[in-house]
Amino acid sequence: MNNVITFDQTIKSKSMKKIIGLFILLYMYCSVYGQVENIRVNSYSLTRCNEPSIAVNPTNPANIVIGANNTFCFYTFNSGETWQELQMESSFGVWGDPSLGFDSEGNLYFTHLSGEPPISGRWADRIVIQKSIDGGKTWSDGTFTGLNRPKQEDKSWMTIADTNSIYKDNIYIAWTEFDTIMSEHPDCKSRILFSYSVDKGEAWTAPISINDSDGDCYDDDDTVEGAIPAIGKDGGIYISWSGPDGILFDKSLDGGKTFGEDLFISPQIGGWAWDSHEIEGVRGNGFPQTLSDNGISEHSGNLYIVWADQRNGTSNTDIFIKKSTDKGITWNDAVRVNTDMTERPQFFPWASIDPETGKLYILFYDRRNTTGTFTDVYLAISEDGGETFSNIKISEESFSNDNYAFTGDYINLQVFNGVIYPVWTHVNNLNQRFIYSAVITEEVLTSTDKEIGSFENILHTNYPNPFKEETTISFQVKEKNHVSLRVYDSLGKEVASLVNEIKKPGEYNVYFDGSNLSSGSFFYKLEVGNWSTSSKMLLLK
Repeated sequence: MNNVITFDQTIKSKSMKKIIGLFILLYMYCSVYGQVENIRVNSYSLTRCNEPSIAVNPTNPANIVIGANNTFCFYTFNSGETWQELQMESSFGVWGDPSLGFDSEGNLYFTHLSGEPPISGRWADRIVIQKSIDGGKTWSDGTFTGLNRPKQEDKSWMTIADTNSIYKDNIYIAWTEFDTIMSEHPDCKSRILFSYSVDKGEAWTAPISINDSDGDCYDDDDTVEGAIPAIGKDGGIYISWSGPDGILFDKSLDGGKTFGEDLFISPQIGGWAWDSHEIEGVRGNGFPQTLSDNGISEHSGNLYIVWADQRNGTSNTDIFIKKSTDKGITWNDAVRVNTDMTERPQFFPWASIDPETGKLYILFYDRRNTTGTFTDVYLAISEDGGETFSNIKISEESFSNDNYAFTGDYINLQVFNGVIYPVWTHVNNLNQRFIYSAVITEEVLTSTDKEIGSFENILHTNYPNPFKEETTISFQVKEKNHVSLRVYDSLGKEVASLVNEIKKPGEYNVYFDGSNLSSGSFFYKLEVGNWSTSSKMLLLK
């Protein structure tokens, strides 16, 4: 039989070629502008597997270790191609809040809470520090700090001094101590404690309280929590935390022996603790993280504080950053990190700095392109010392948390030798939890689509409004220009000049203190070059 091709078959053949061509183009697009390859660390679902922490061995970068709630440790010696899993064990007990770090010699430390709830009086009664000298394969039984029964110790984080100062390889830990956790009694208080070791974790100093004013014990907005130490080039120790007074900051310039007076950094609108009514499907937080650039770039010596809050609305949680160039004495205006123009939330930020280039990377969960509880993972990148950011999506697929599975209190990120190592919790529709990671090189970043923020001249409504004494005014600047922001009373008399300087394109947040004014209506006017607009706010005392 002769093979006769009909007109209809020709059309189908041409259509198929077009389809094949489209697939080829799509493949080429994904190859050039493709997604970051994600690595699933645990091969099967693990109950309560969340809140991951990651560390890269400076003596062997192929050795990467991840800790996760409550007792999990994963390690690899081939840059994440294959992973081994073990359960952490200690005579002091193991109960979550993992924090990992290598010292300069390749010794690995794993801090966590102690005990288990069934053990009377032992749950979270101290901070335990275990040590591994073989890249995470085996662990010591551990030492501890903070034993102070019947109080509870929680939300610990460890930082190891990686500078060439006299404090090199000292280990520093900050955490929250509760008189009685979850108590609503007004006499129950929480405080930020700090302890350190100068002998590779064998012995620990007696903890000292570094906050000037305590919080409550309800484990909510009015509790002081989220203290993460950062070590400066000169060995200075810098810490910020959240609490009833917003975000506060303190520092030690004598290796941790003493700290100074708390410095107010920013109001944390909406508080630091968010339930599922504020971010659907998540028990979230906006804990601040302090960082120090100890590298060799022009940004060396900068301090940064990164956090999340709801100044733009309870359904629109955003990520913010402030910078100090004088060791924390003064701080610039807050800059918004996420570049989307949606009213969807971003949350759980974690940052790291490349010491060679000074590039700043911030990892966070993001819902800009999704609906409901579907969540992506994004990475923000700044090449100008935190002034502006680009954003890229690094998760291969969105995950949904309709079952409200606990995803922990943070995700994590480390940058080493120009390679970015993020880690996060992924929840599927069966309520199964997995730890995901990636190994992101500069080449991968270059070939991945970046979302650059675009801005307009916009004046937002102040928050809160009405307000009792303090409020925050947010605005955007489209292009570099002279900006002024002034406040007037109802008779048109100027009562405050908040901004009067050249501003770059971006979003800004300005704090206004009306404590010395009487109740009434006030107007605030924003001028950007020849453009201007105004809005009204109400002070009620």
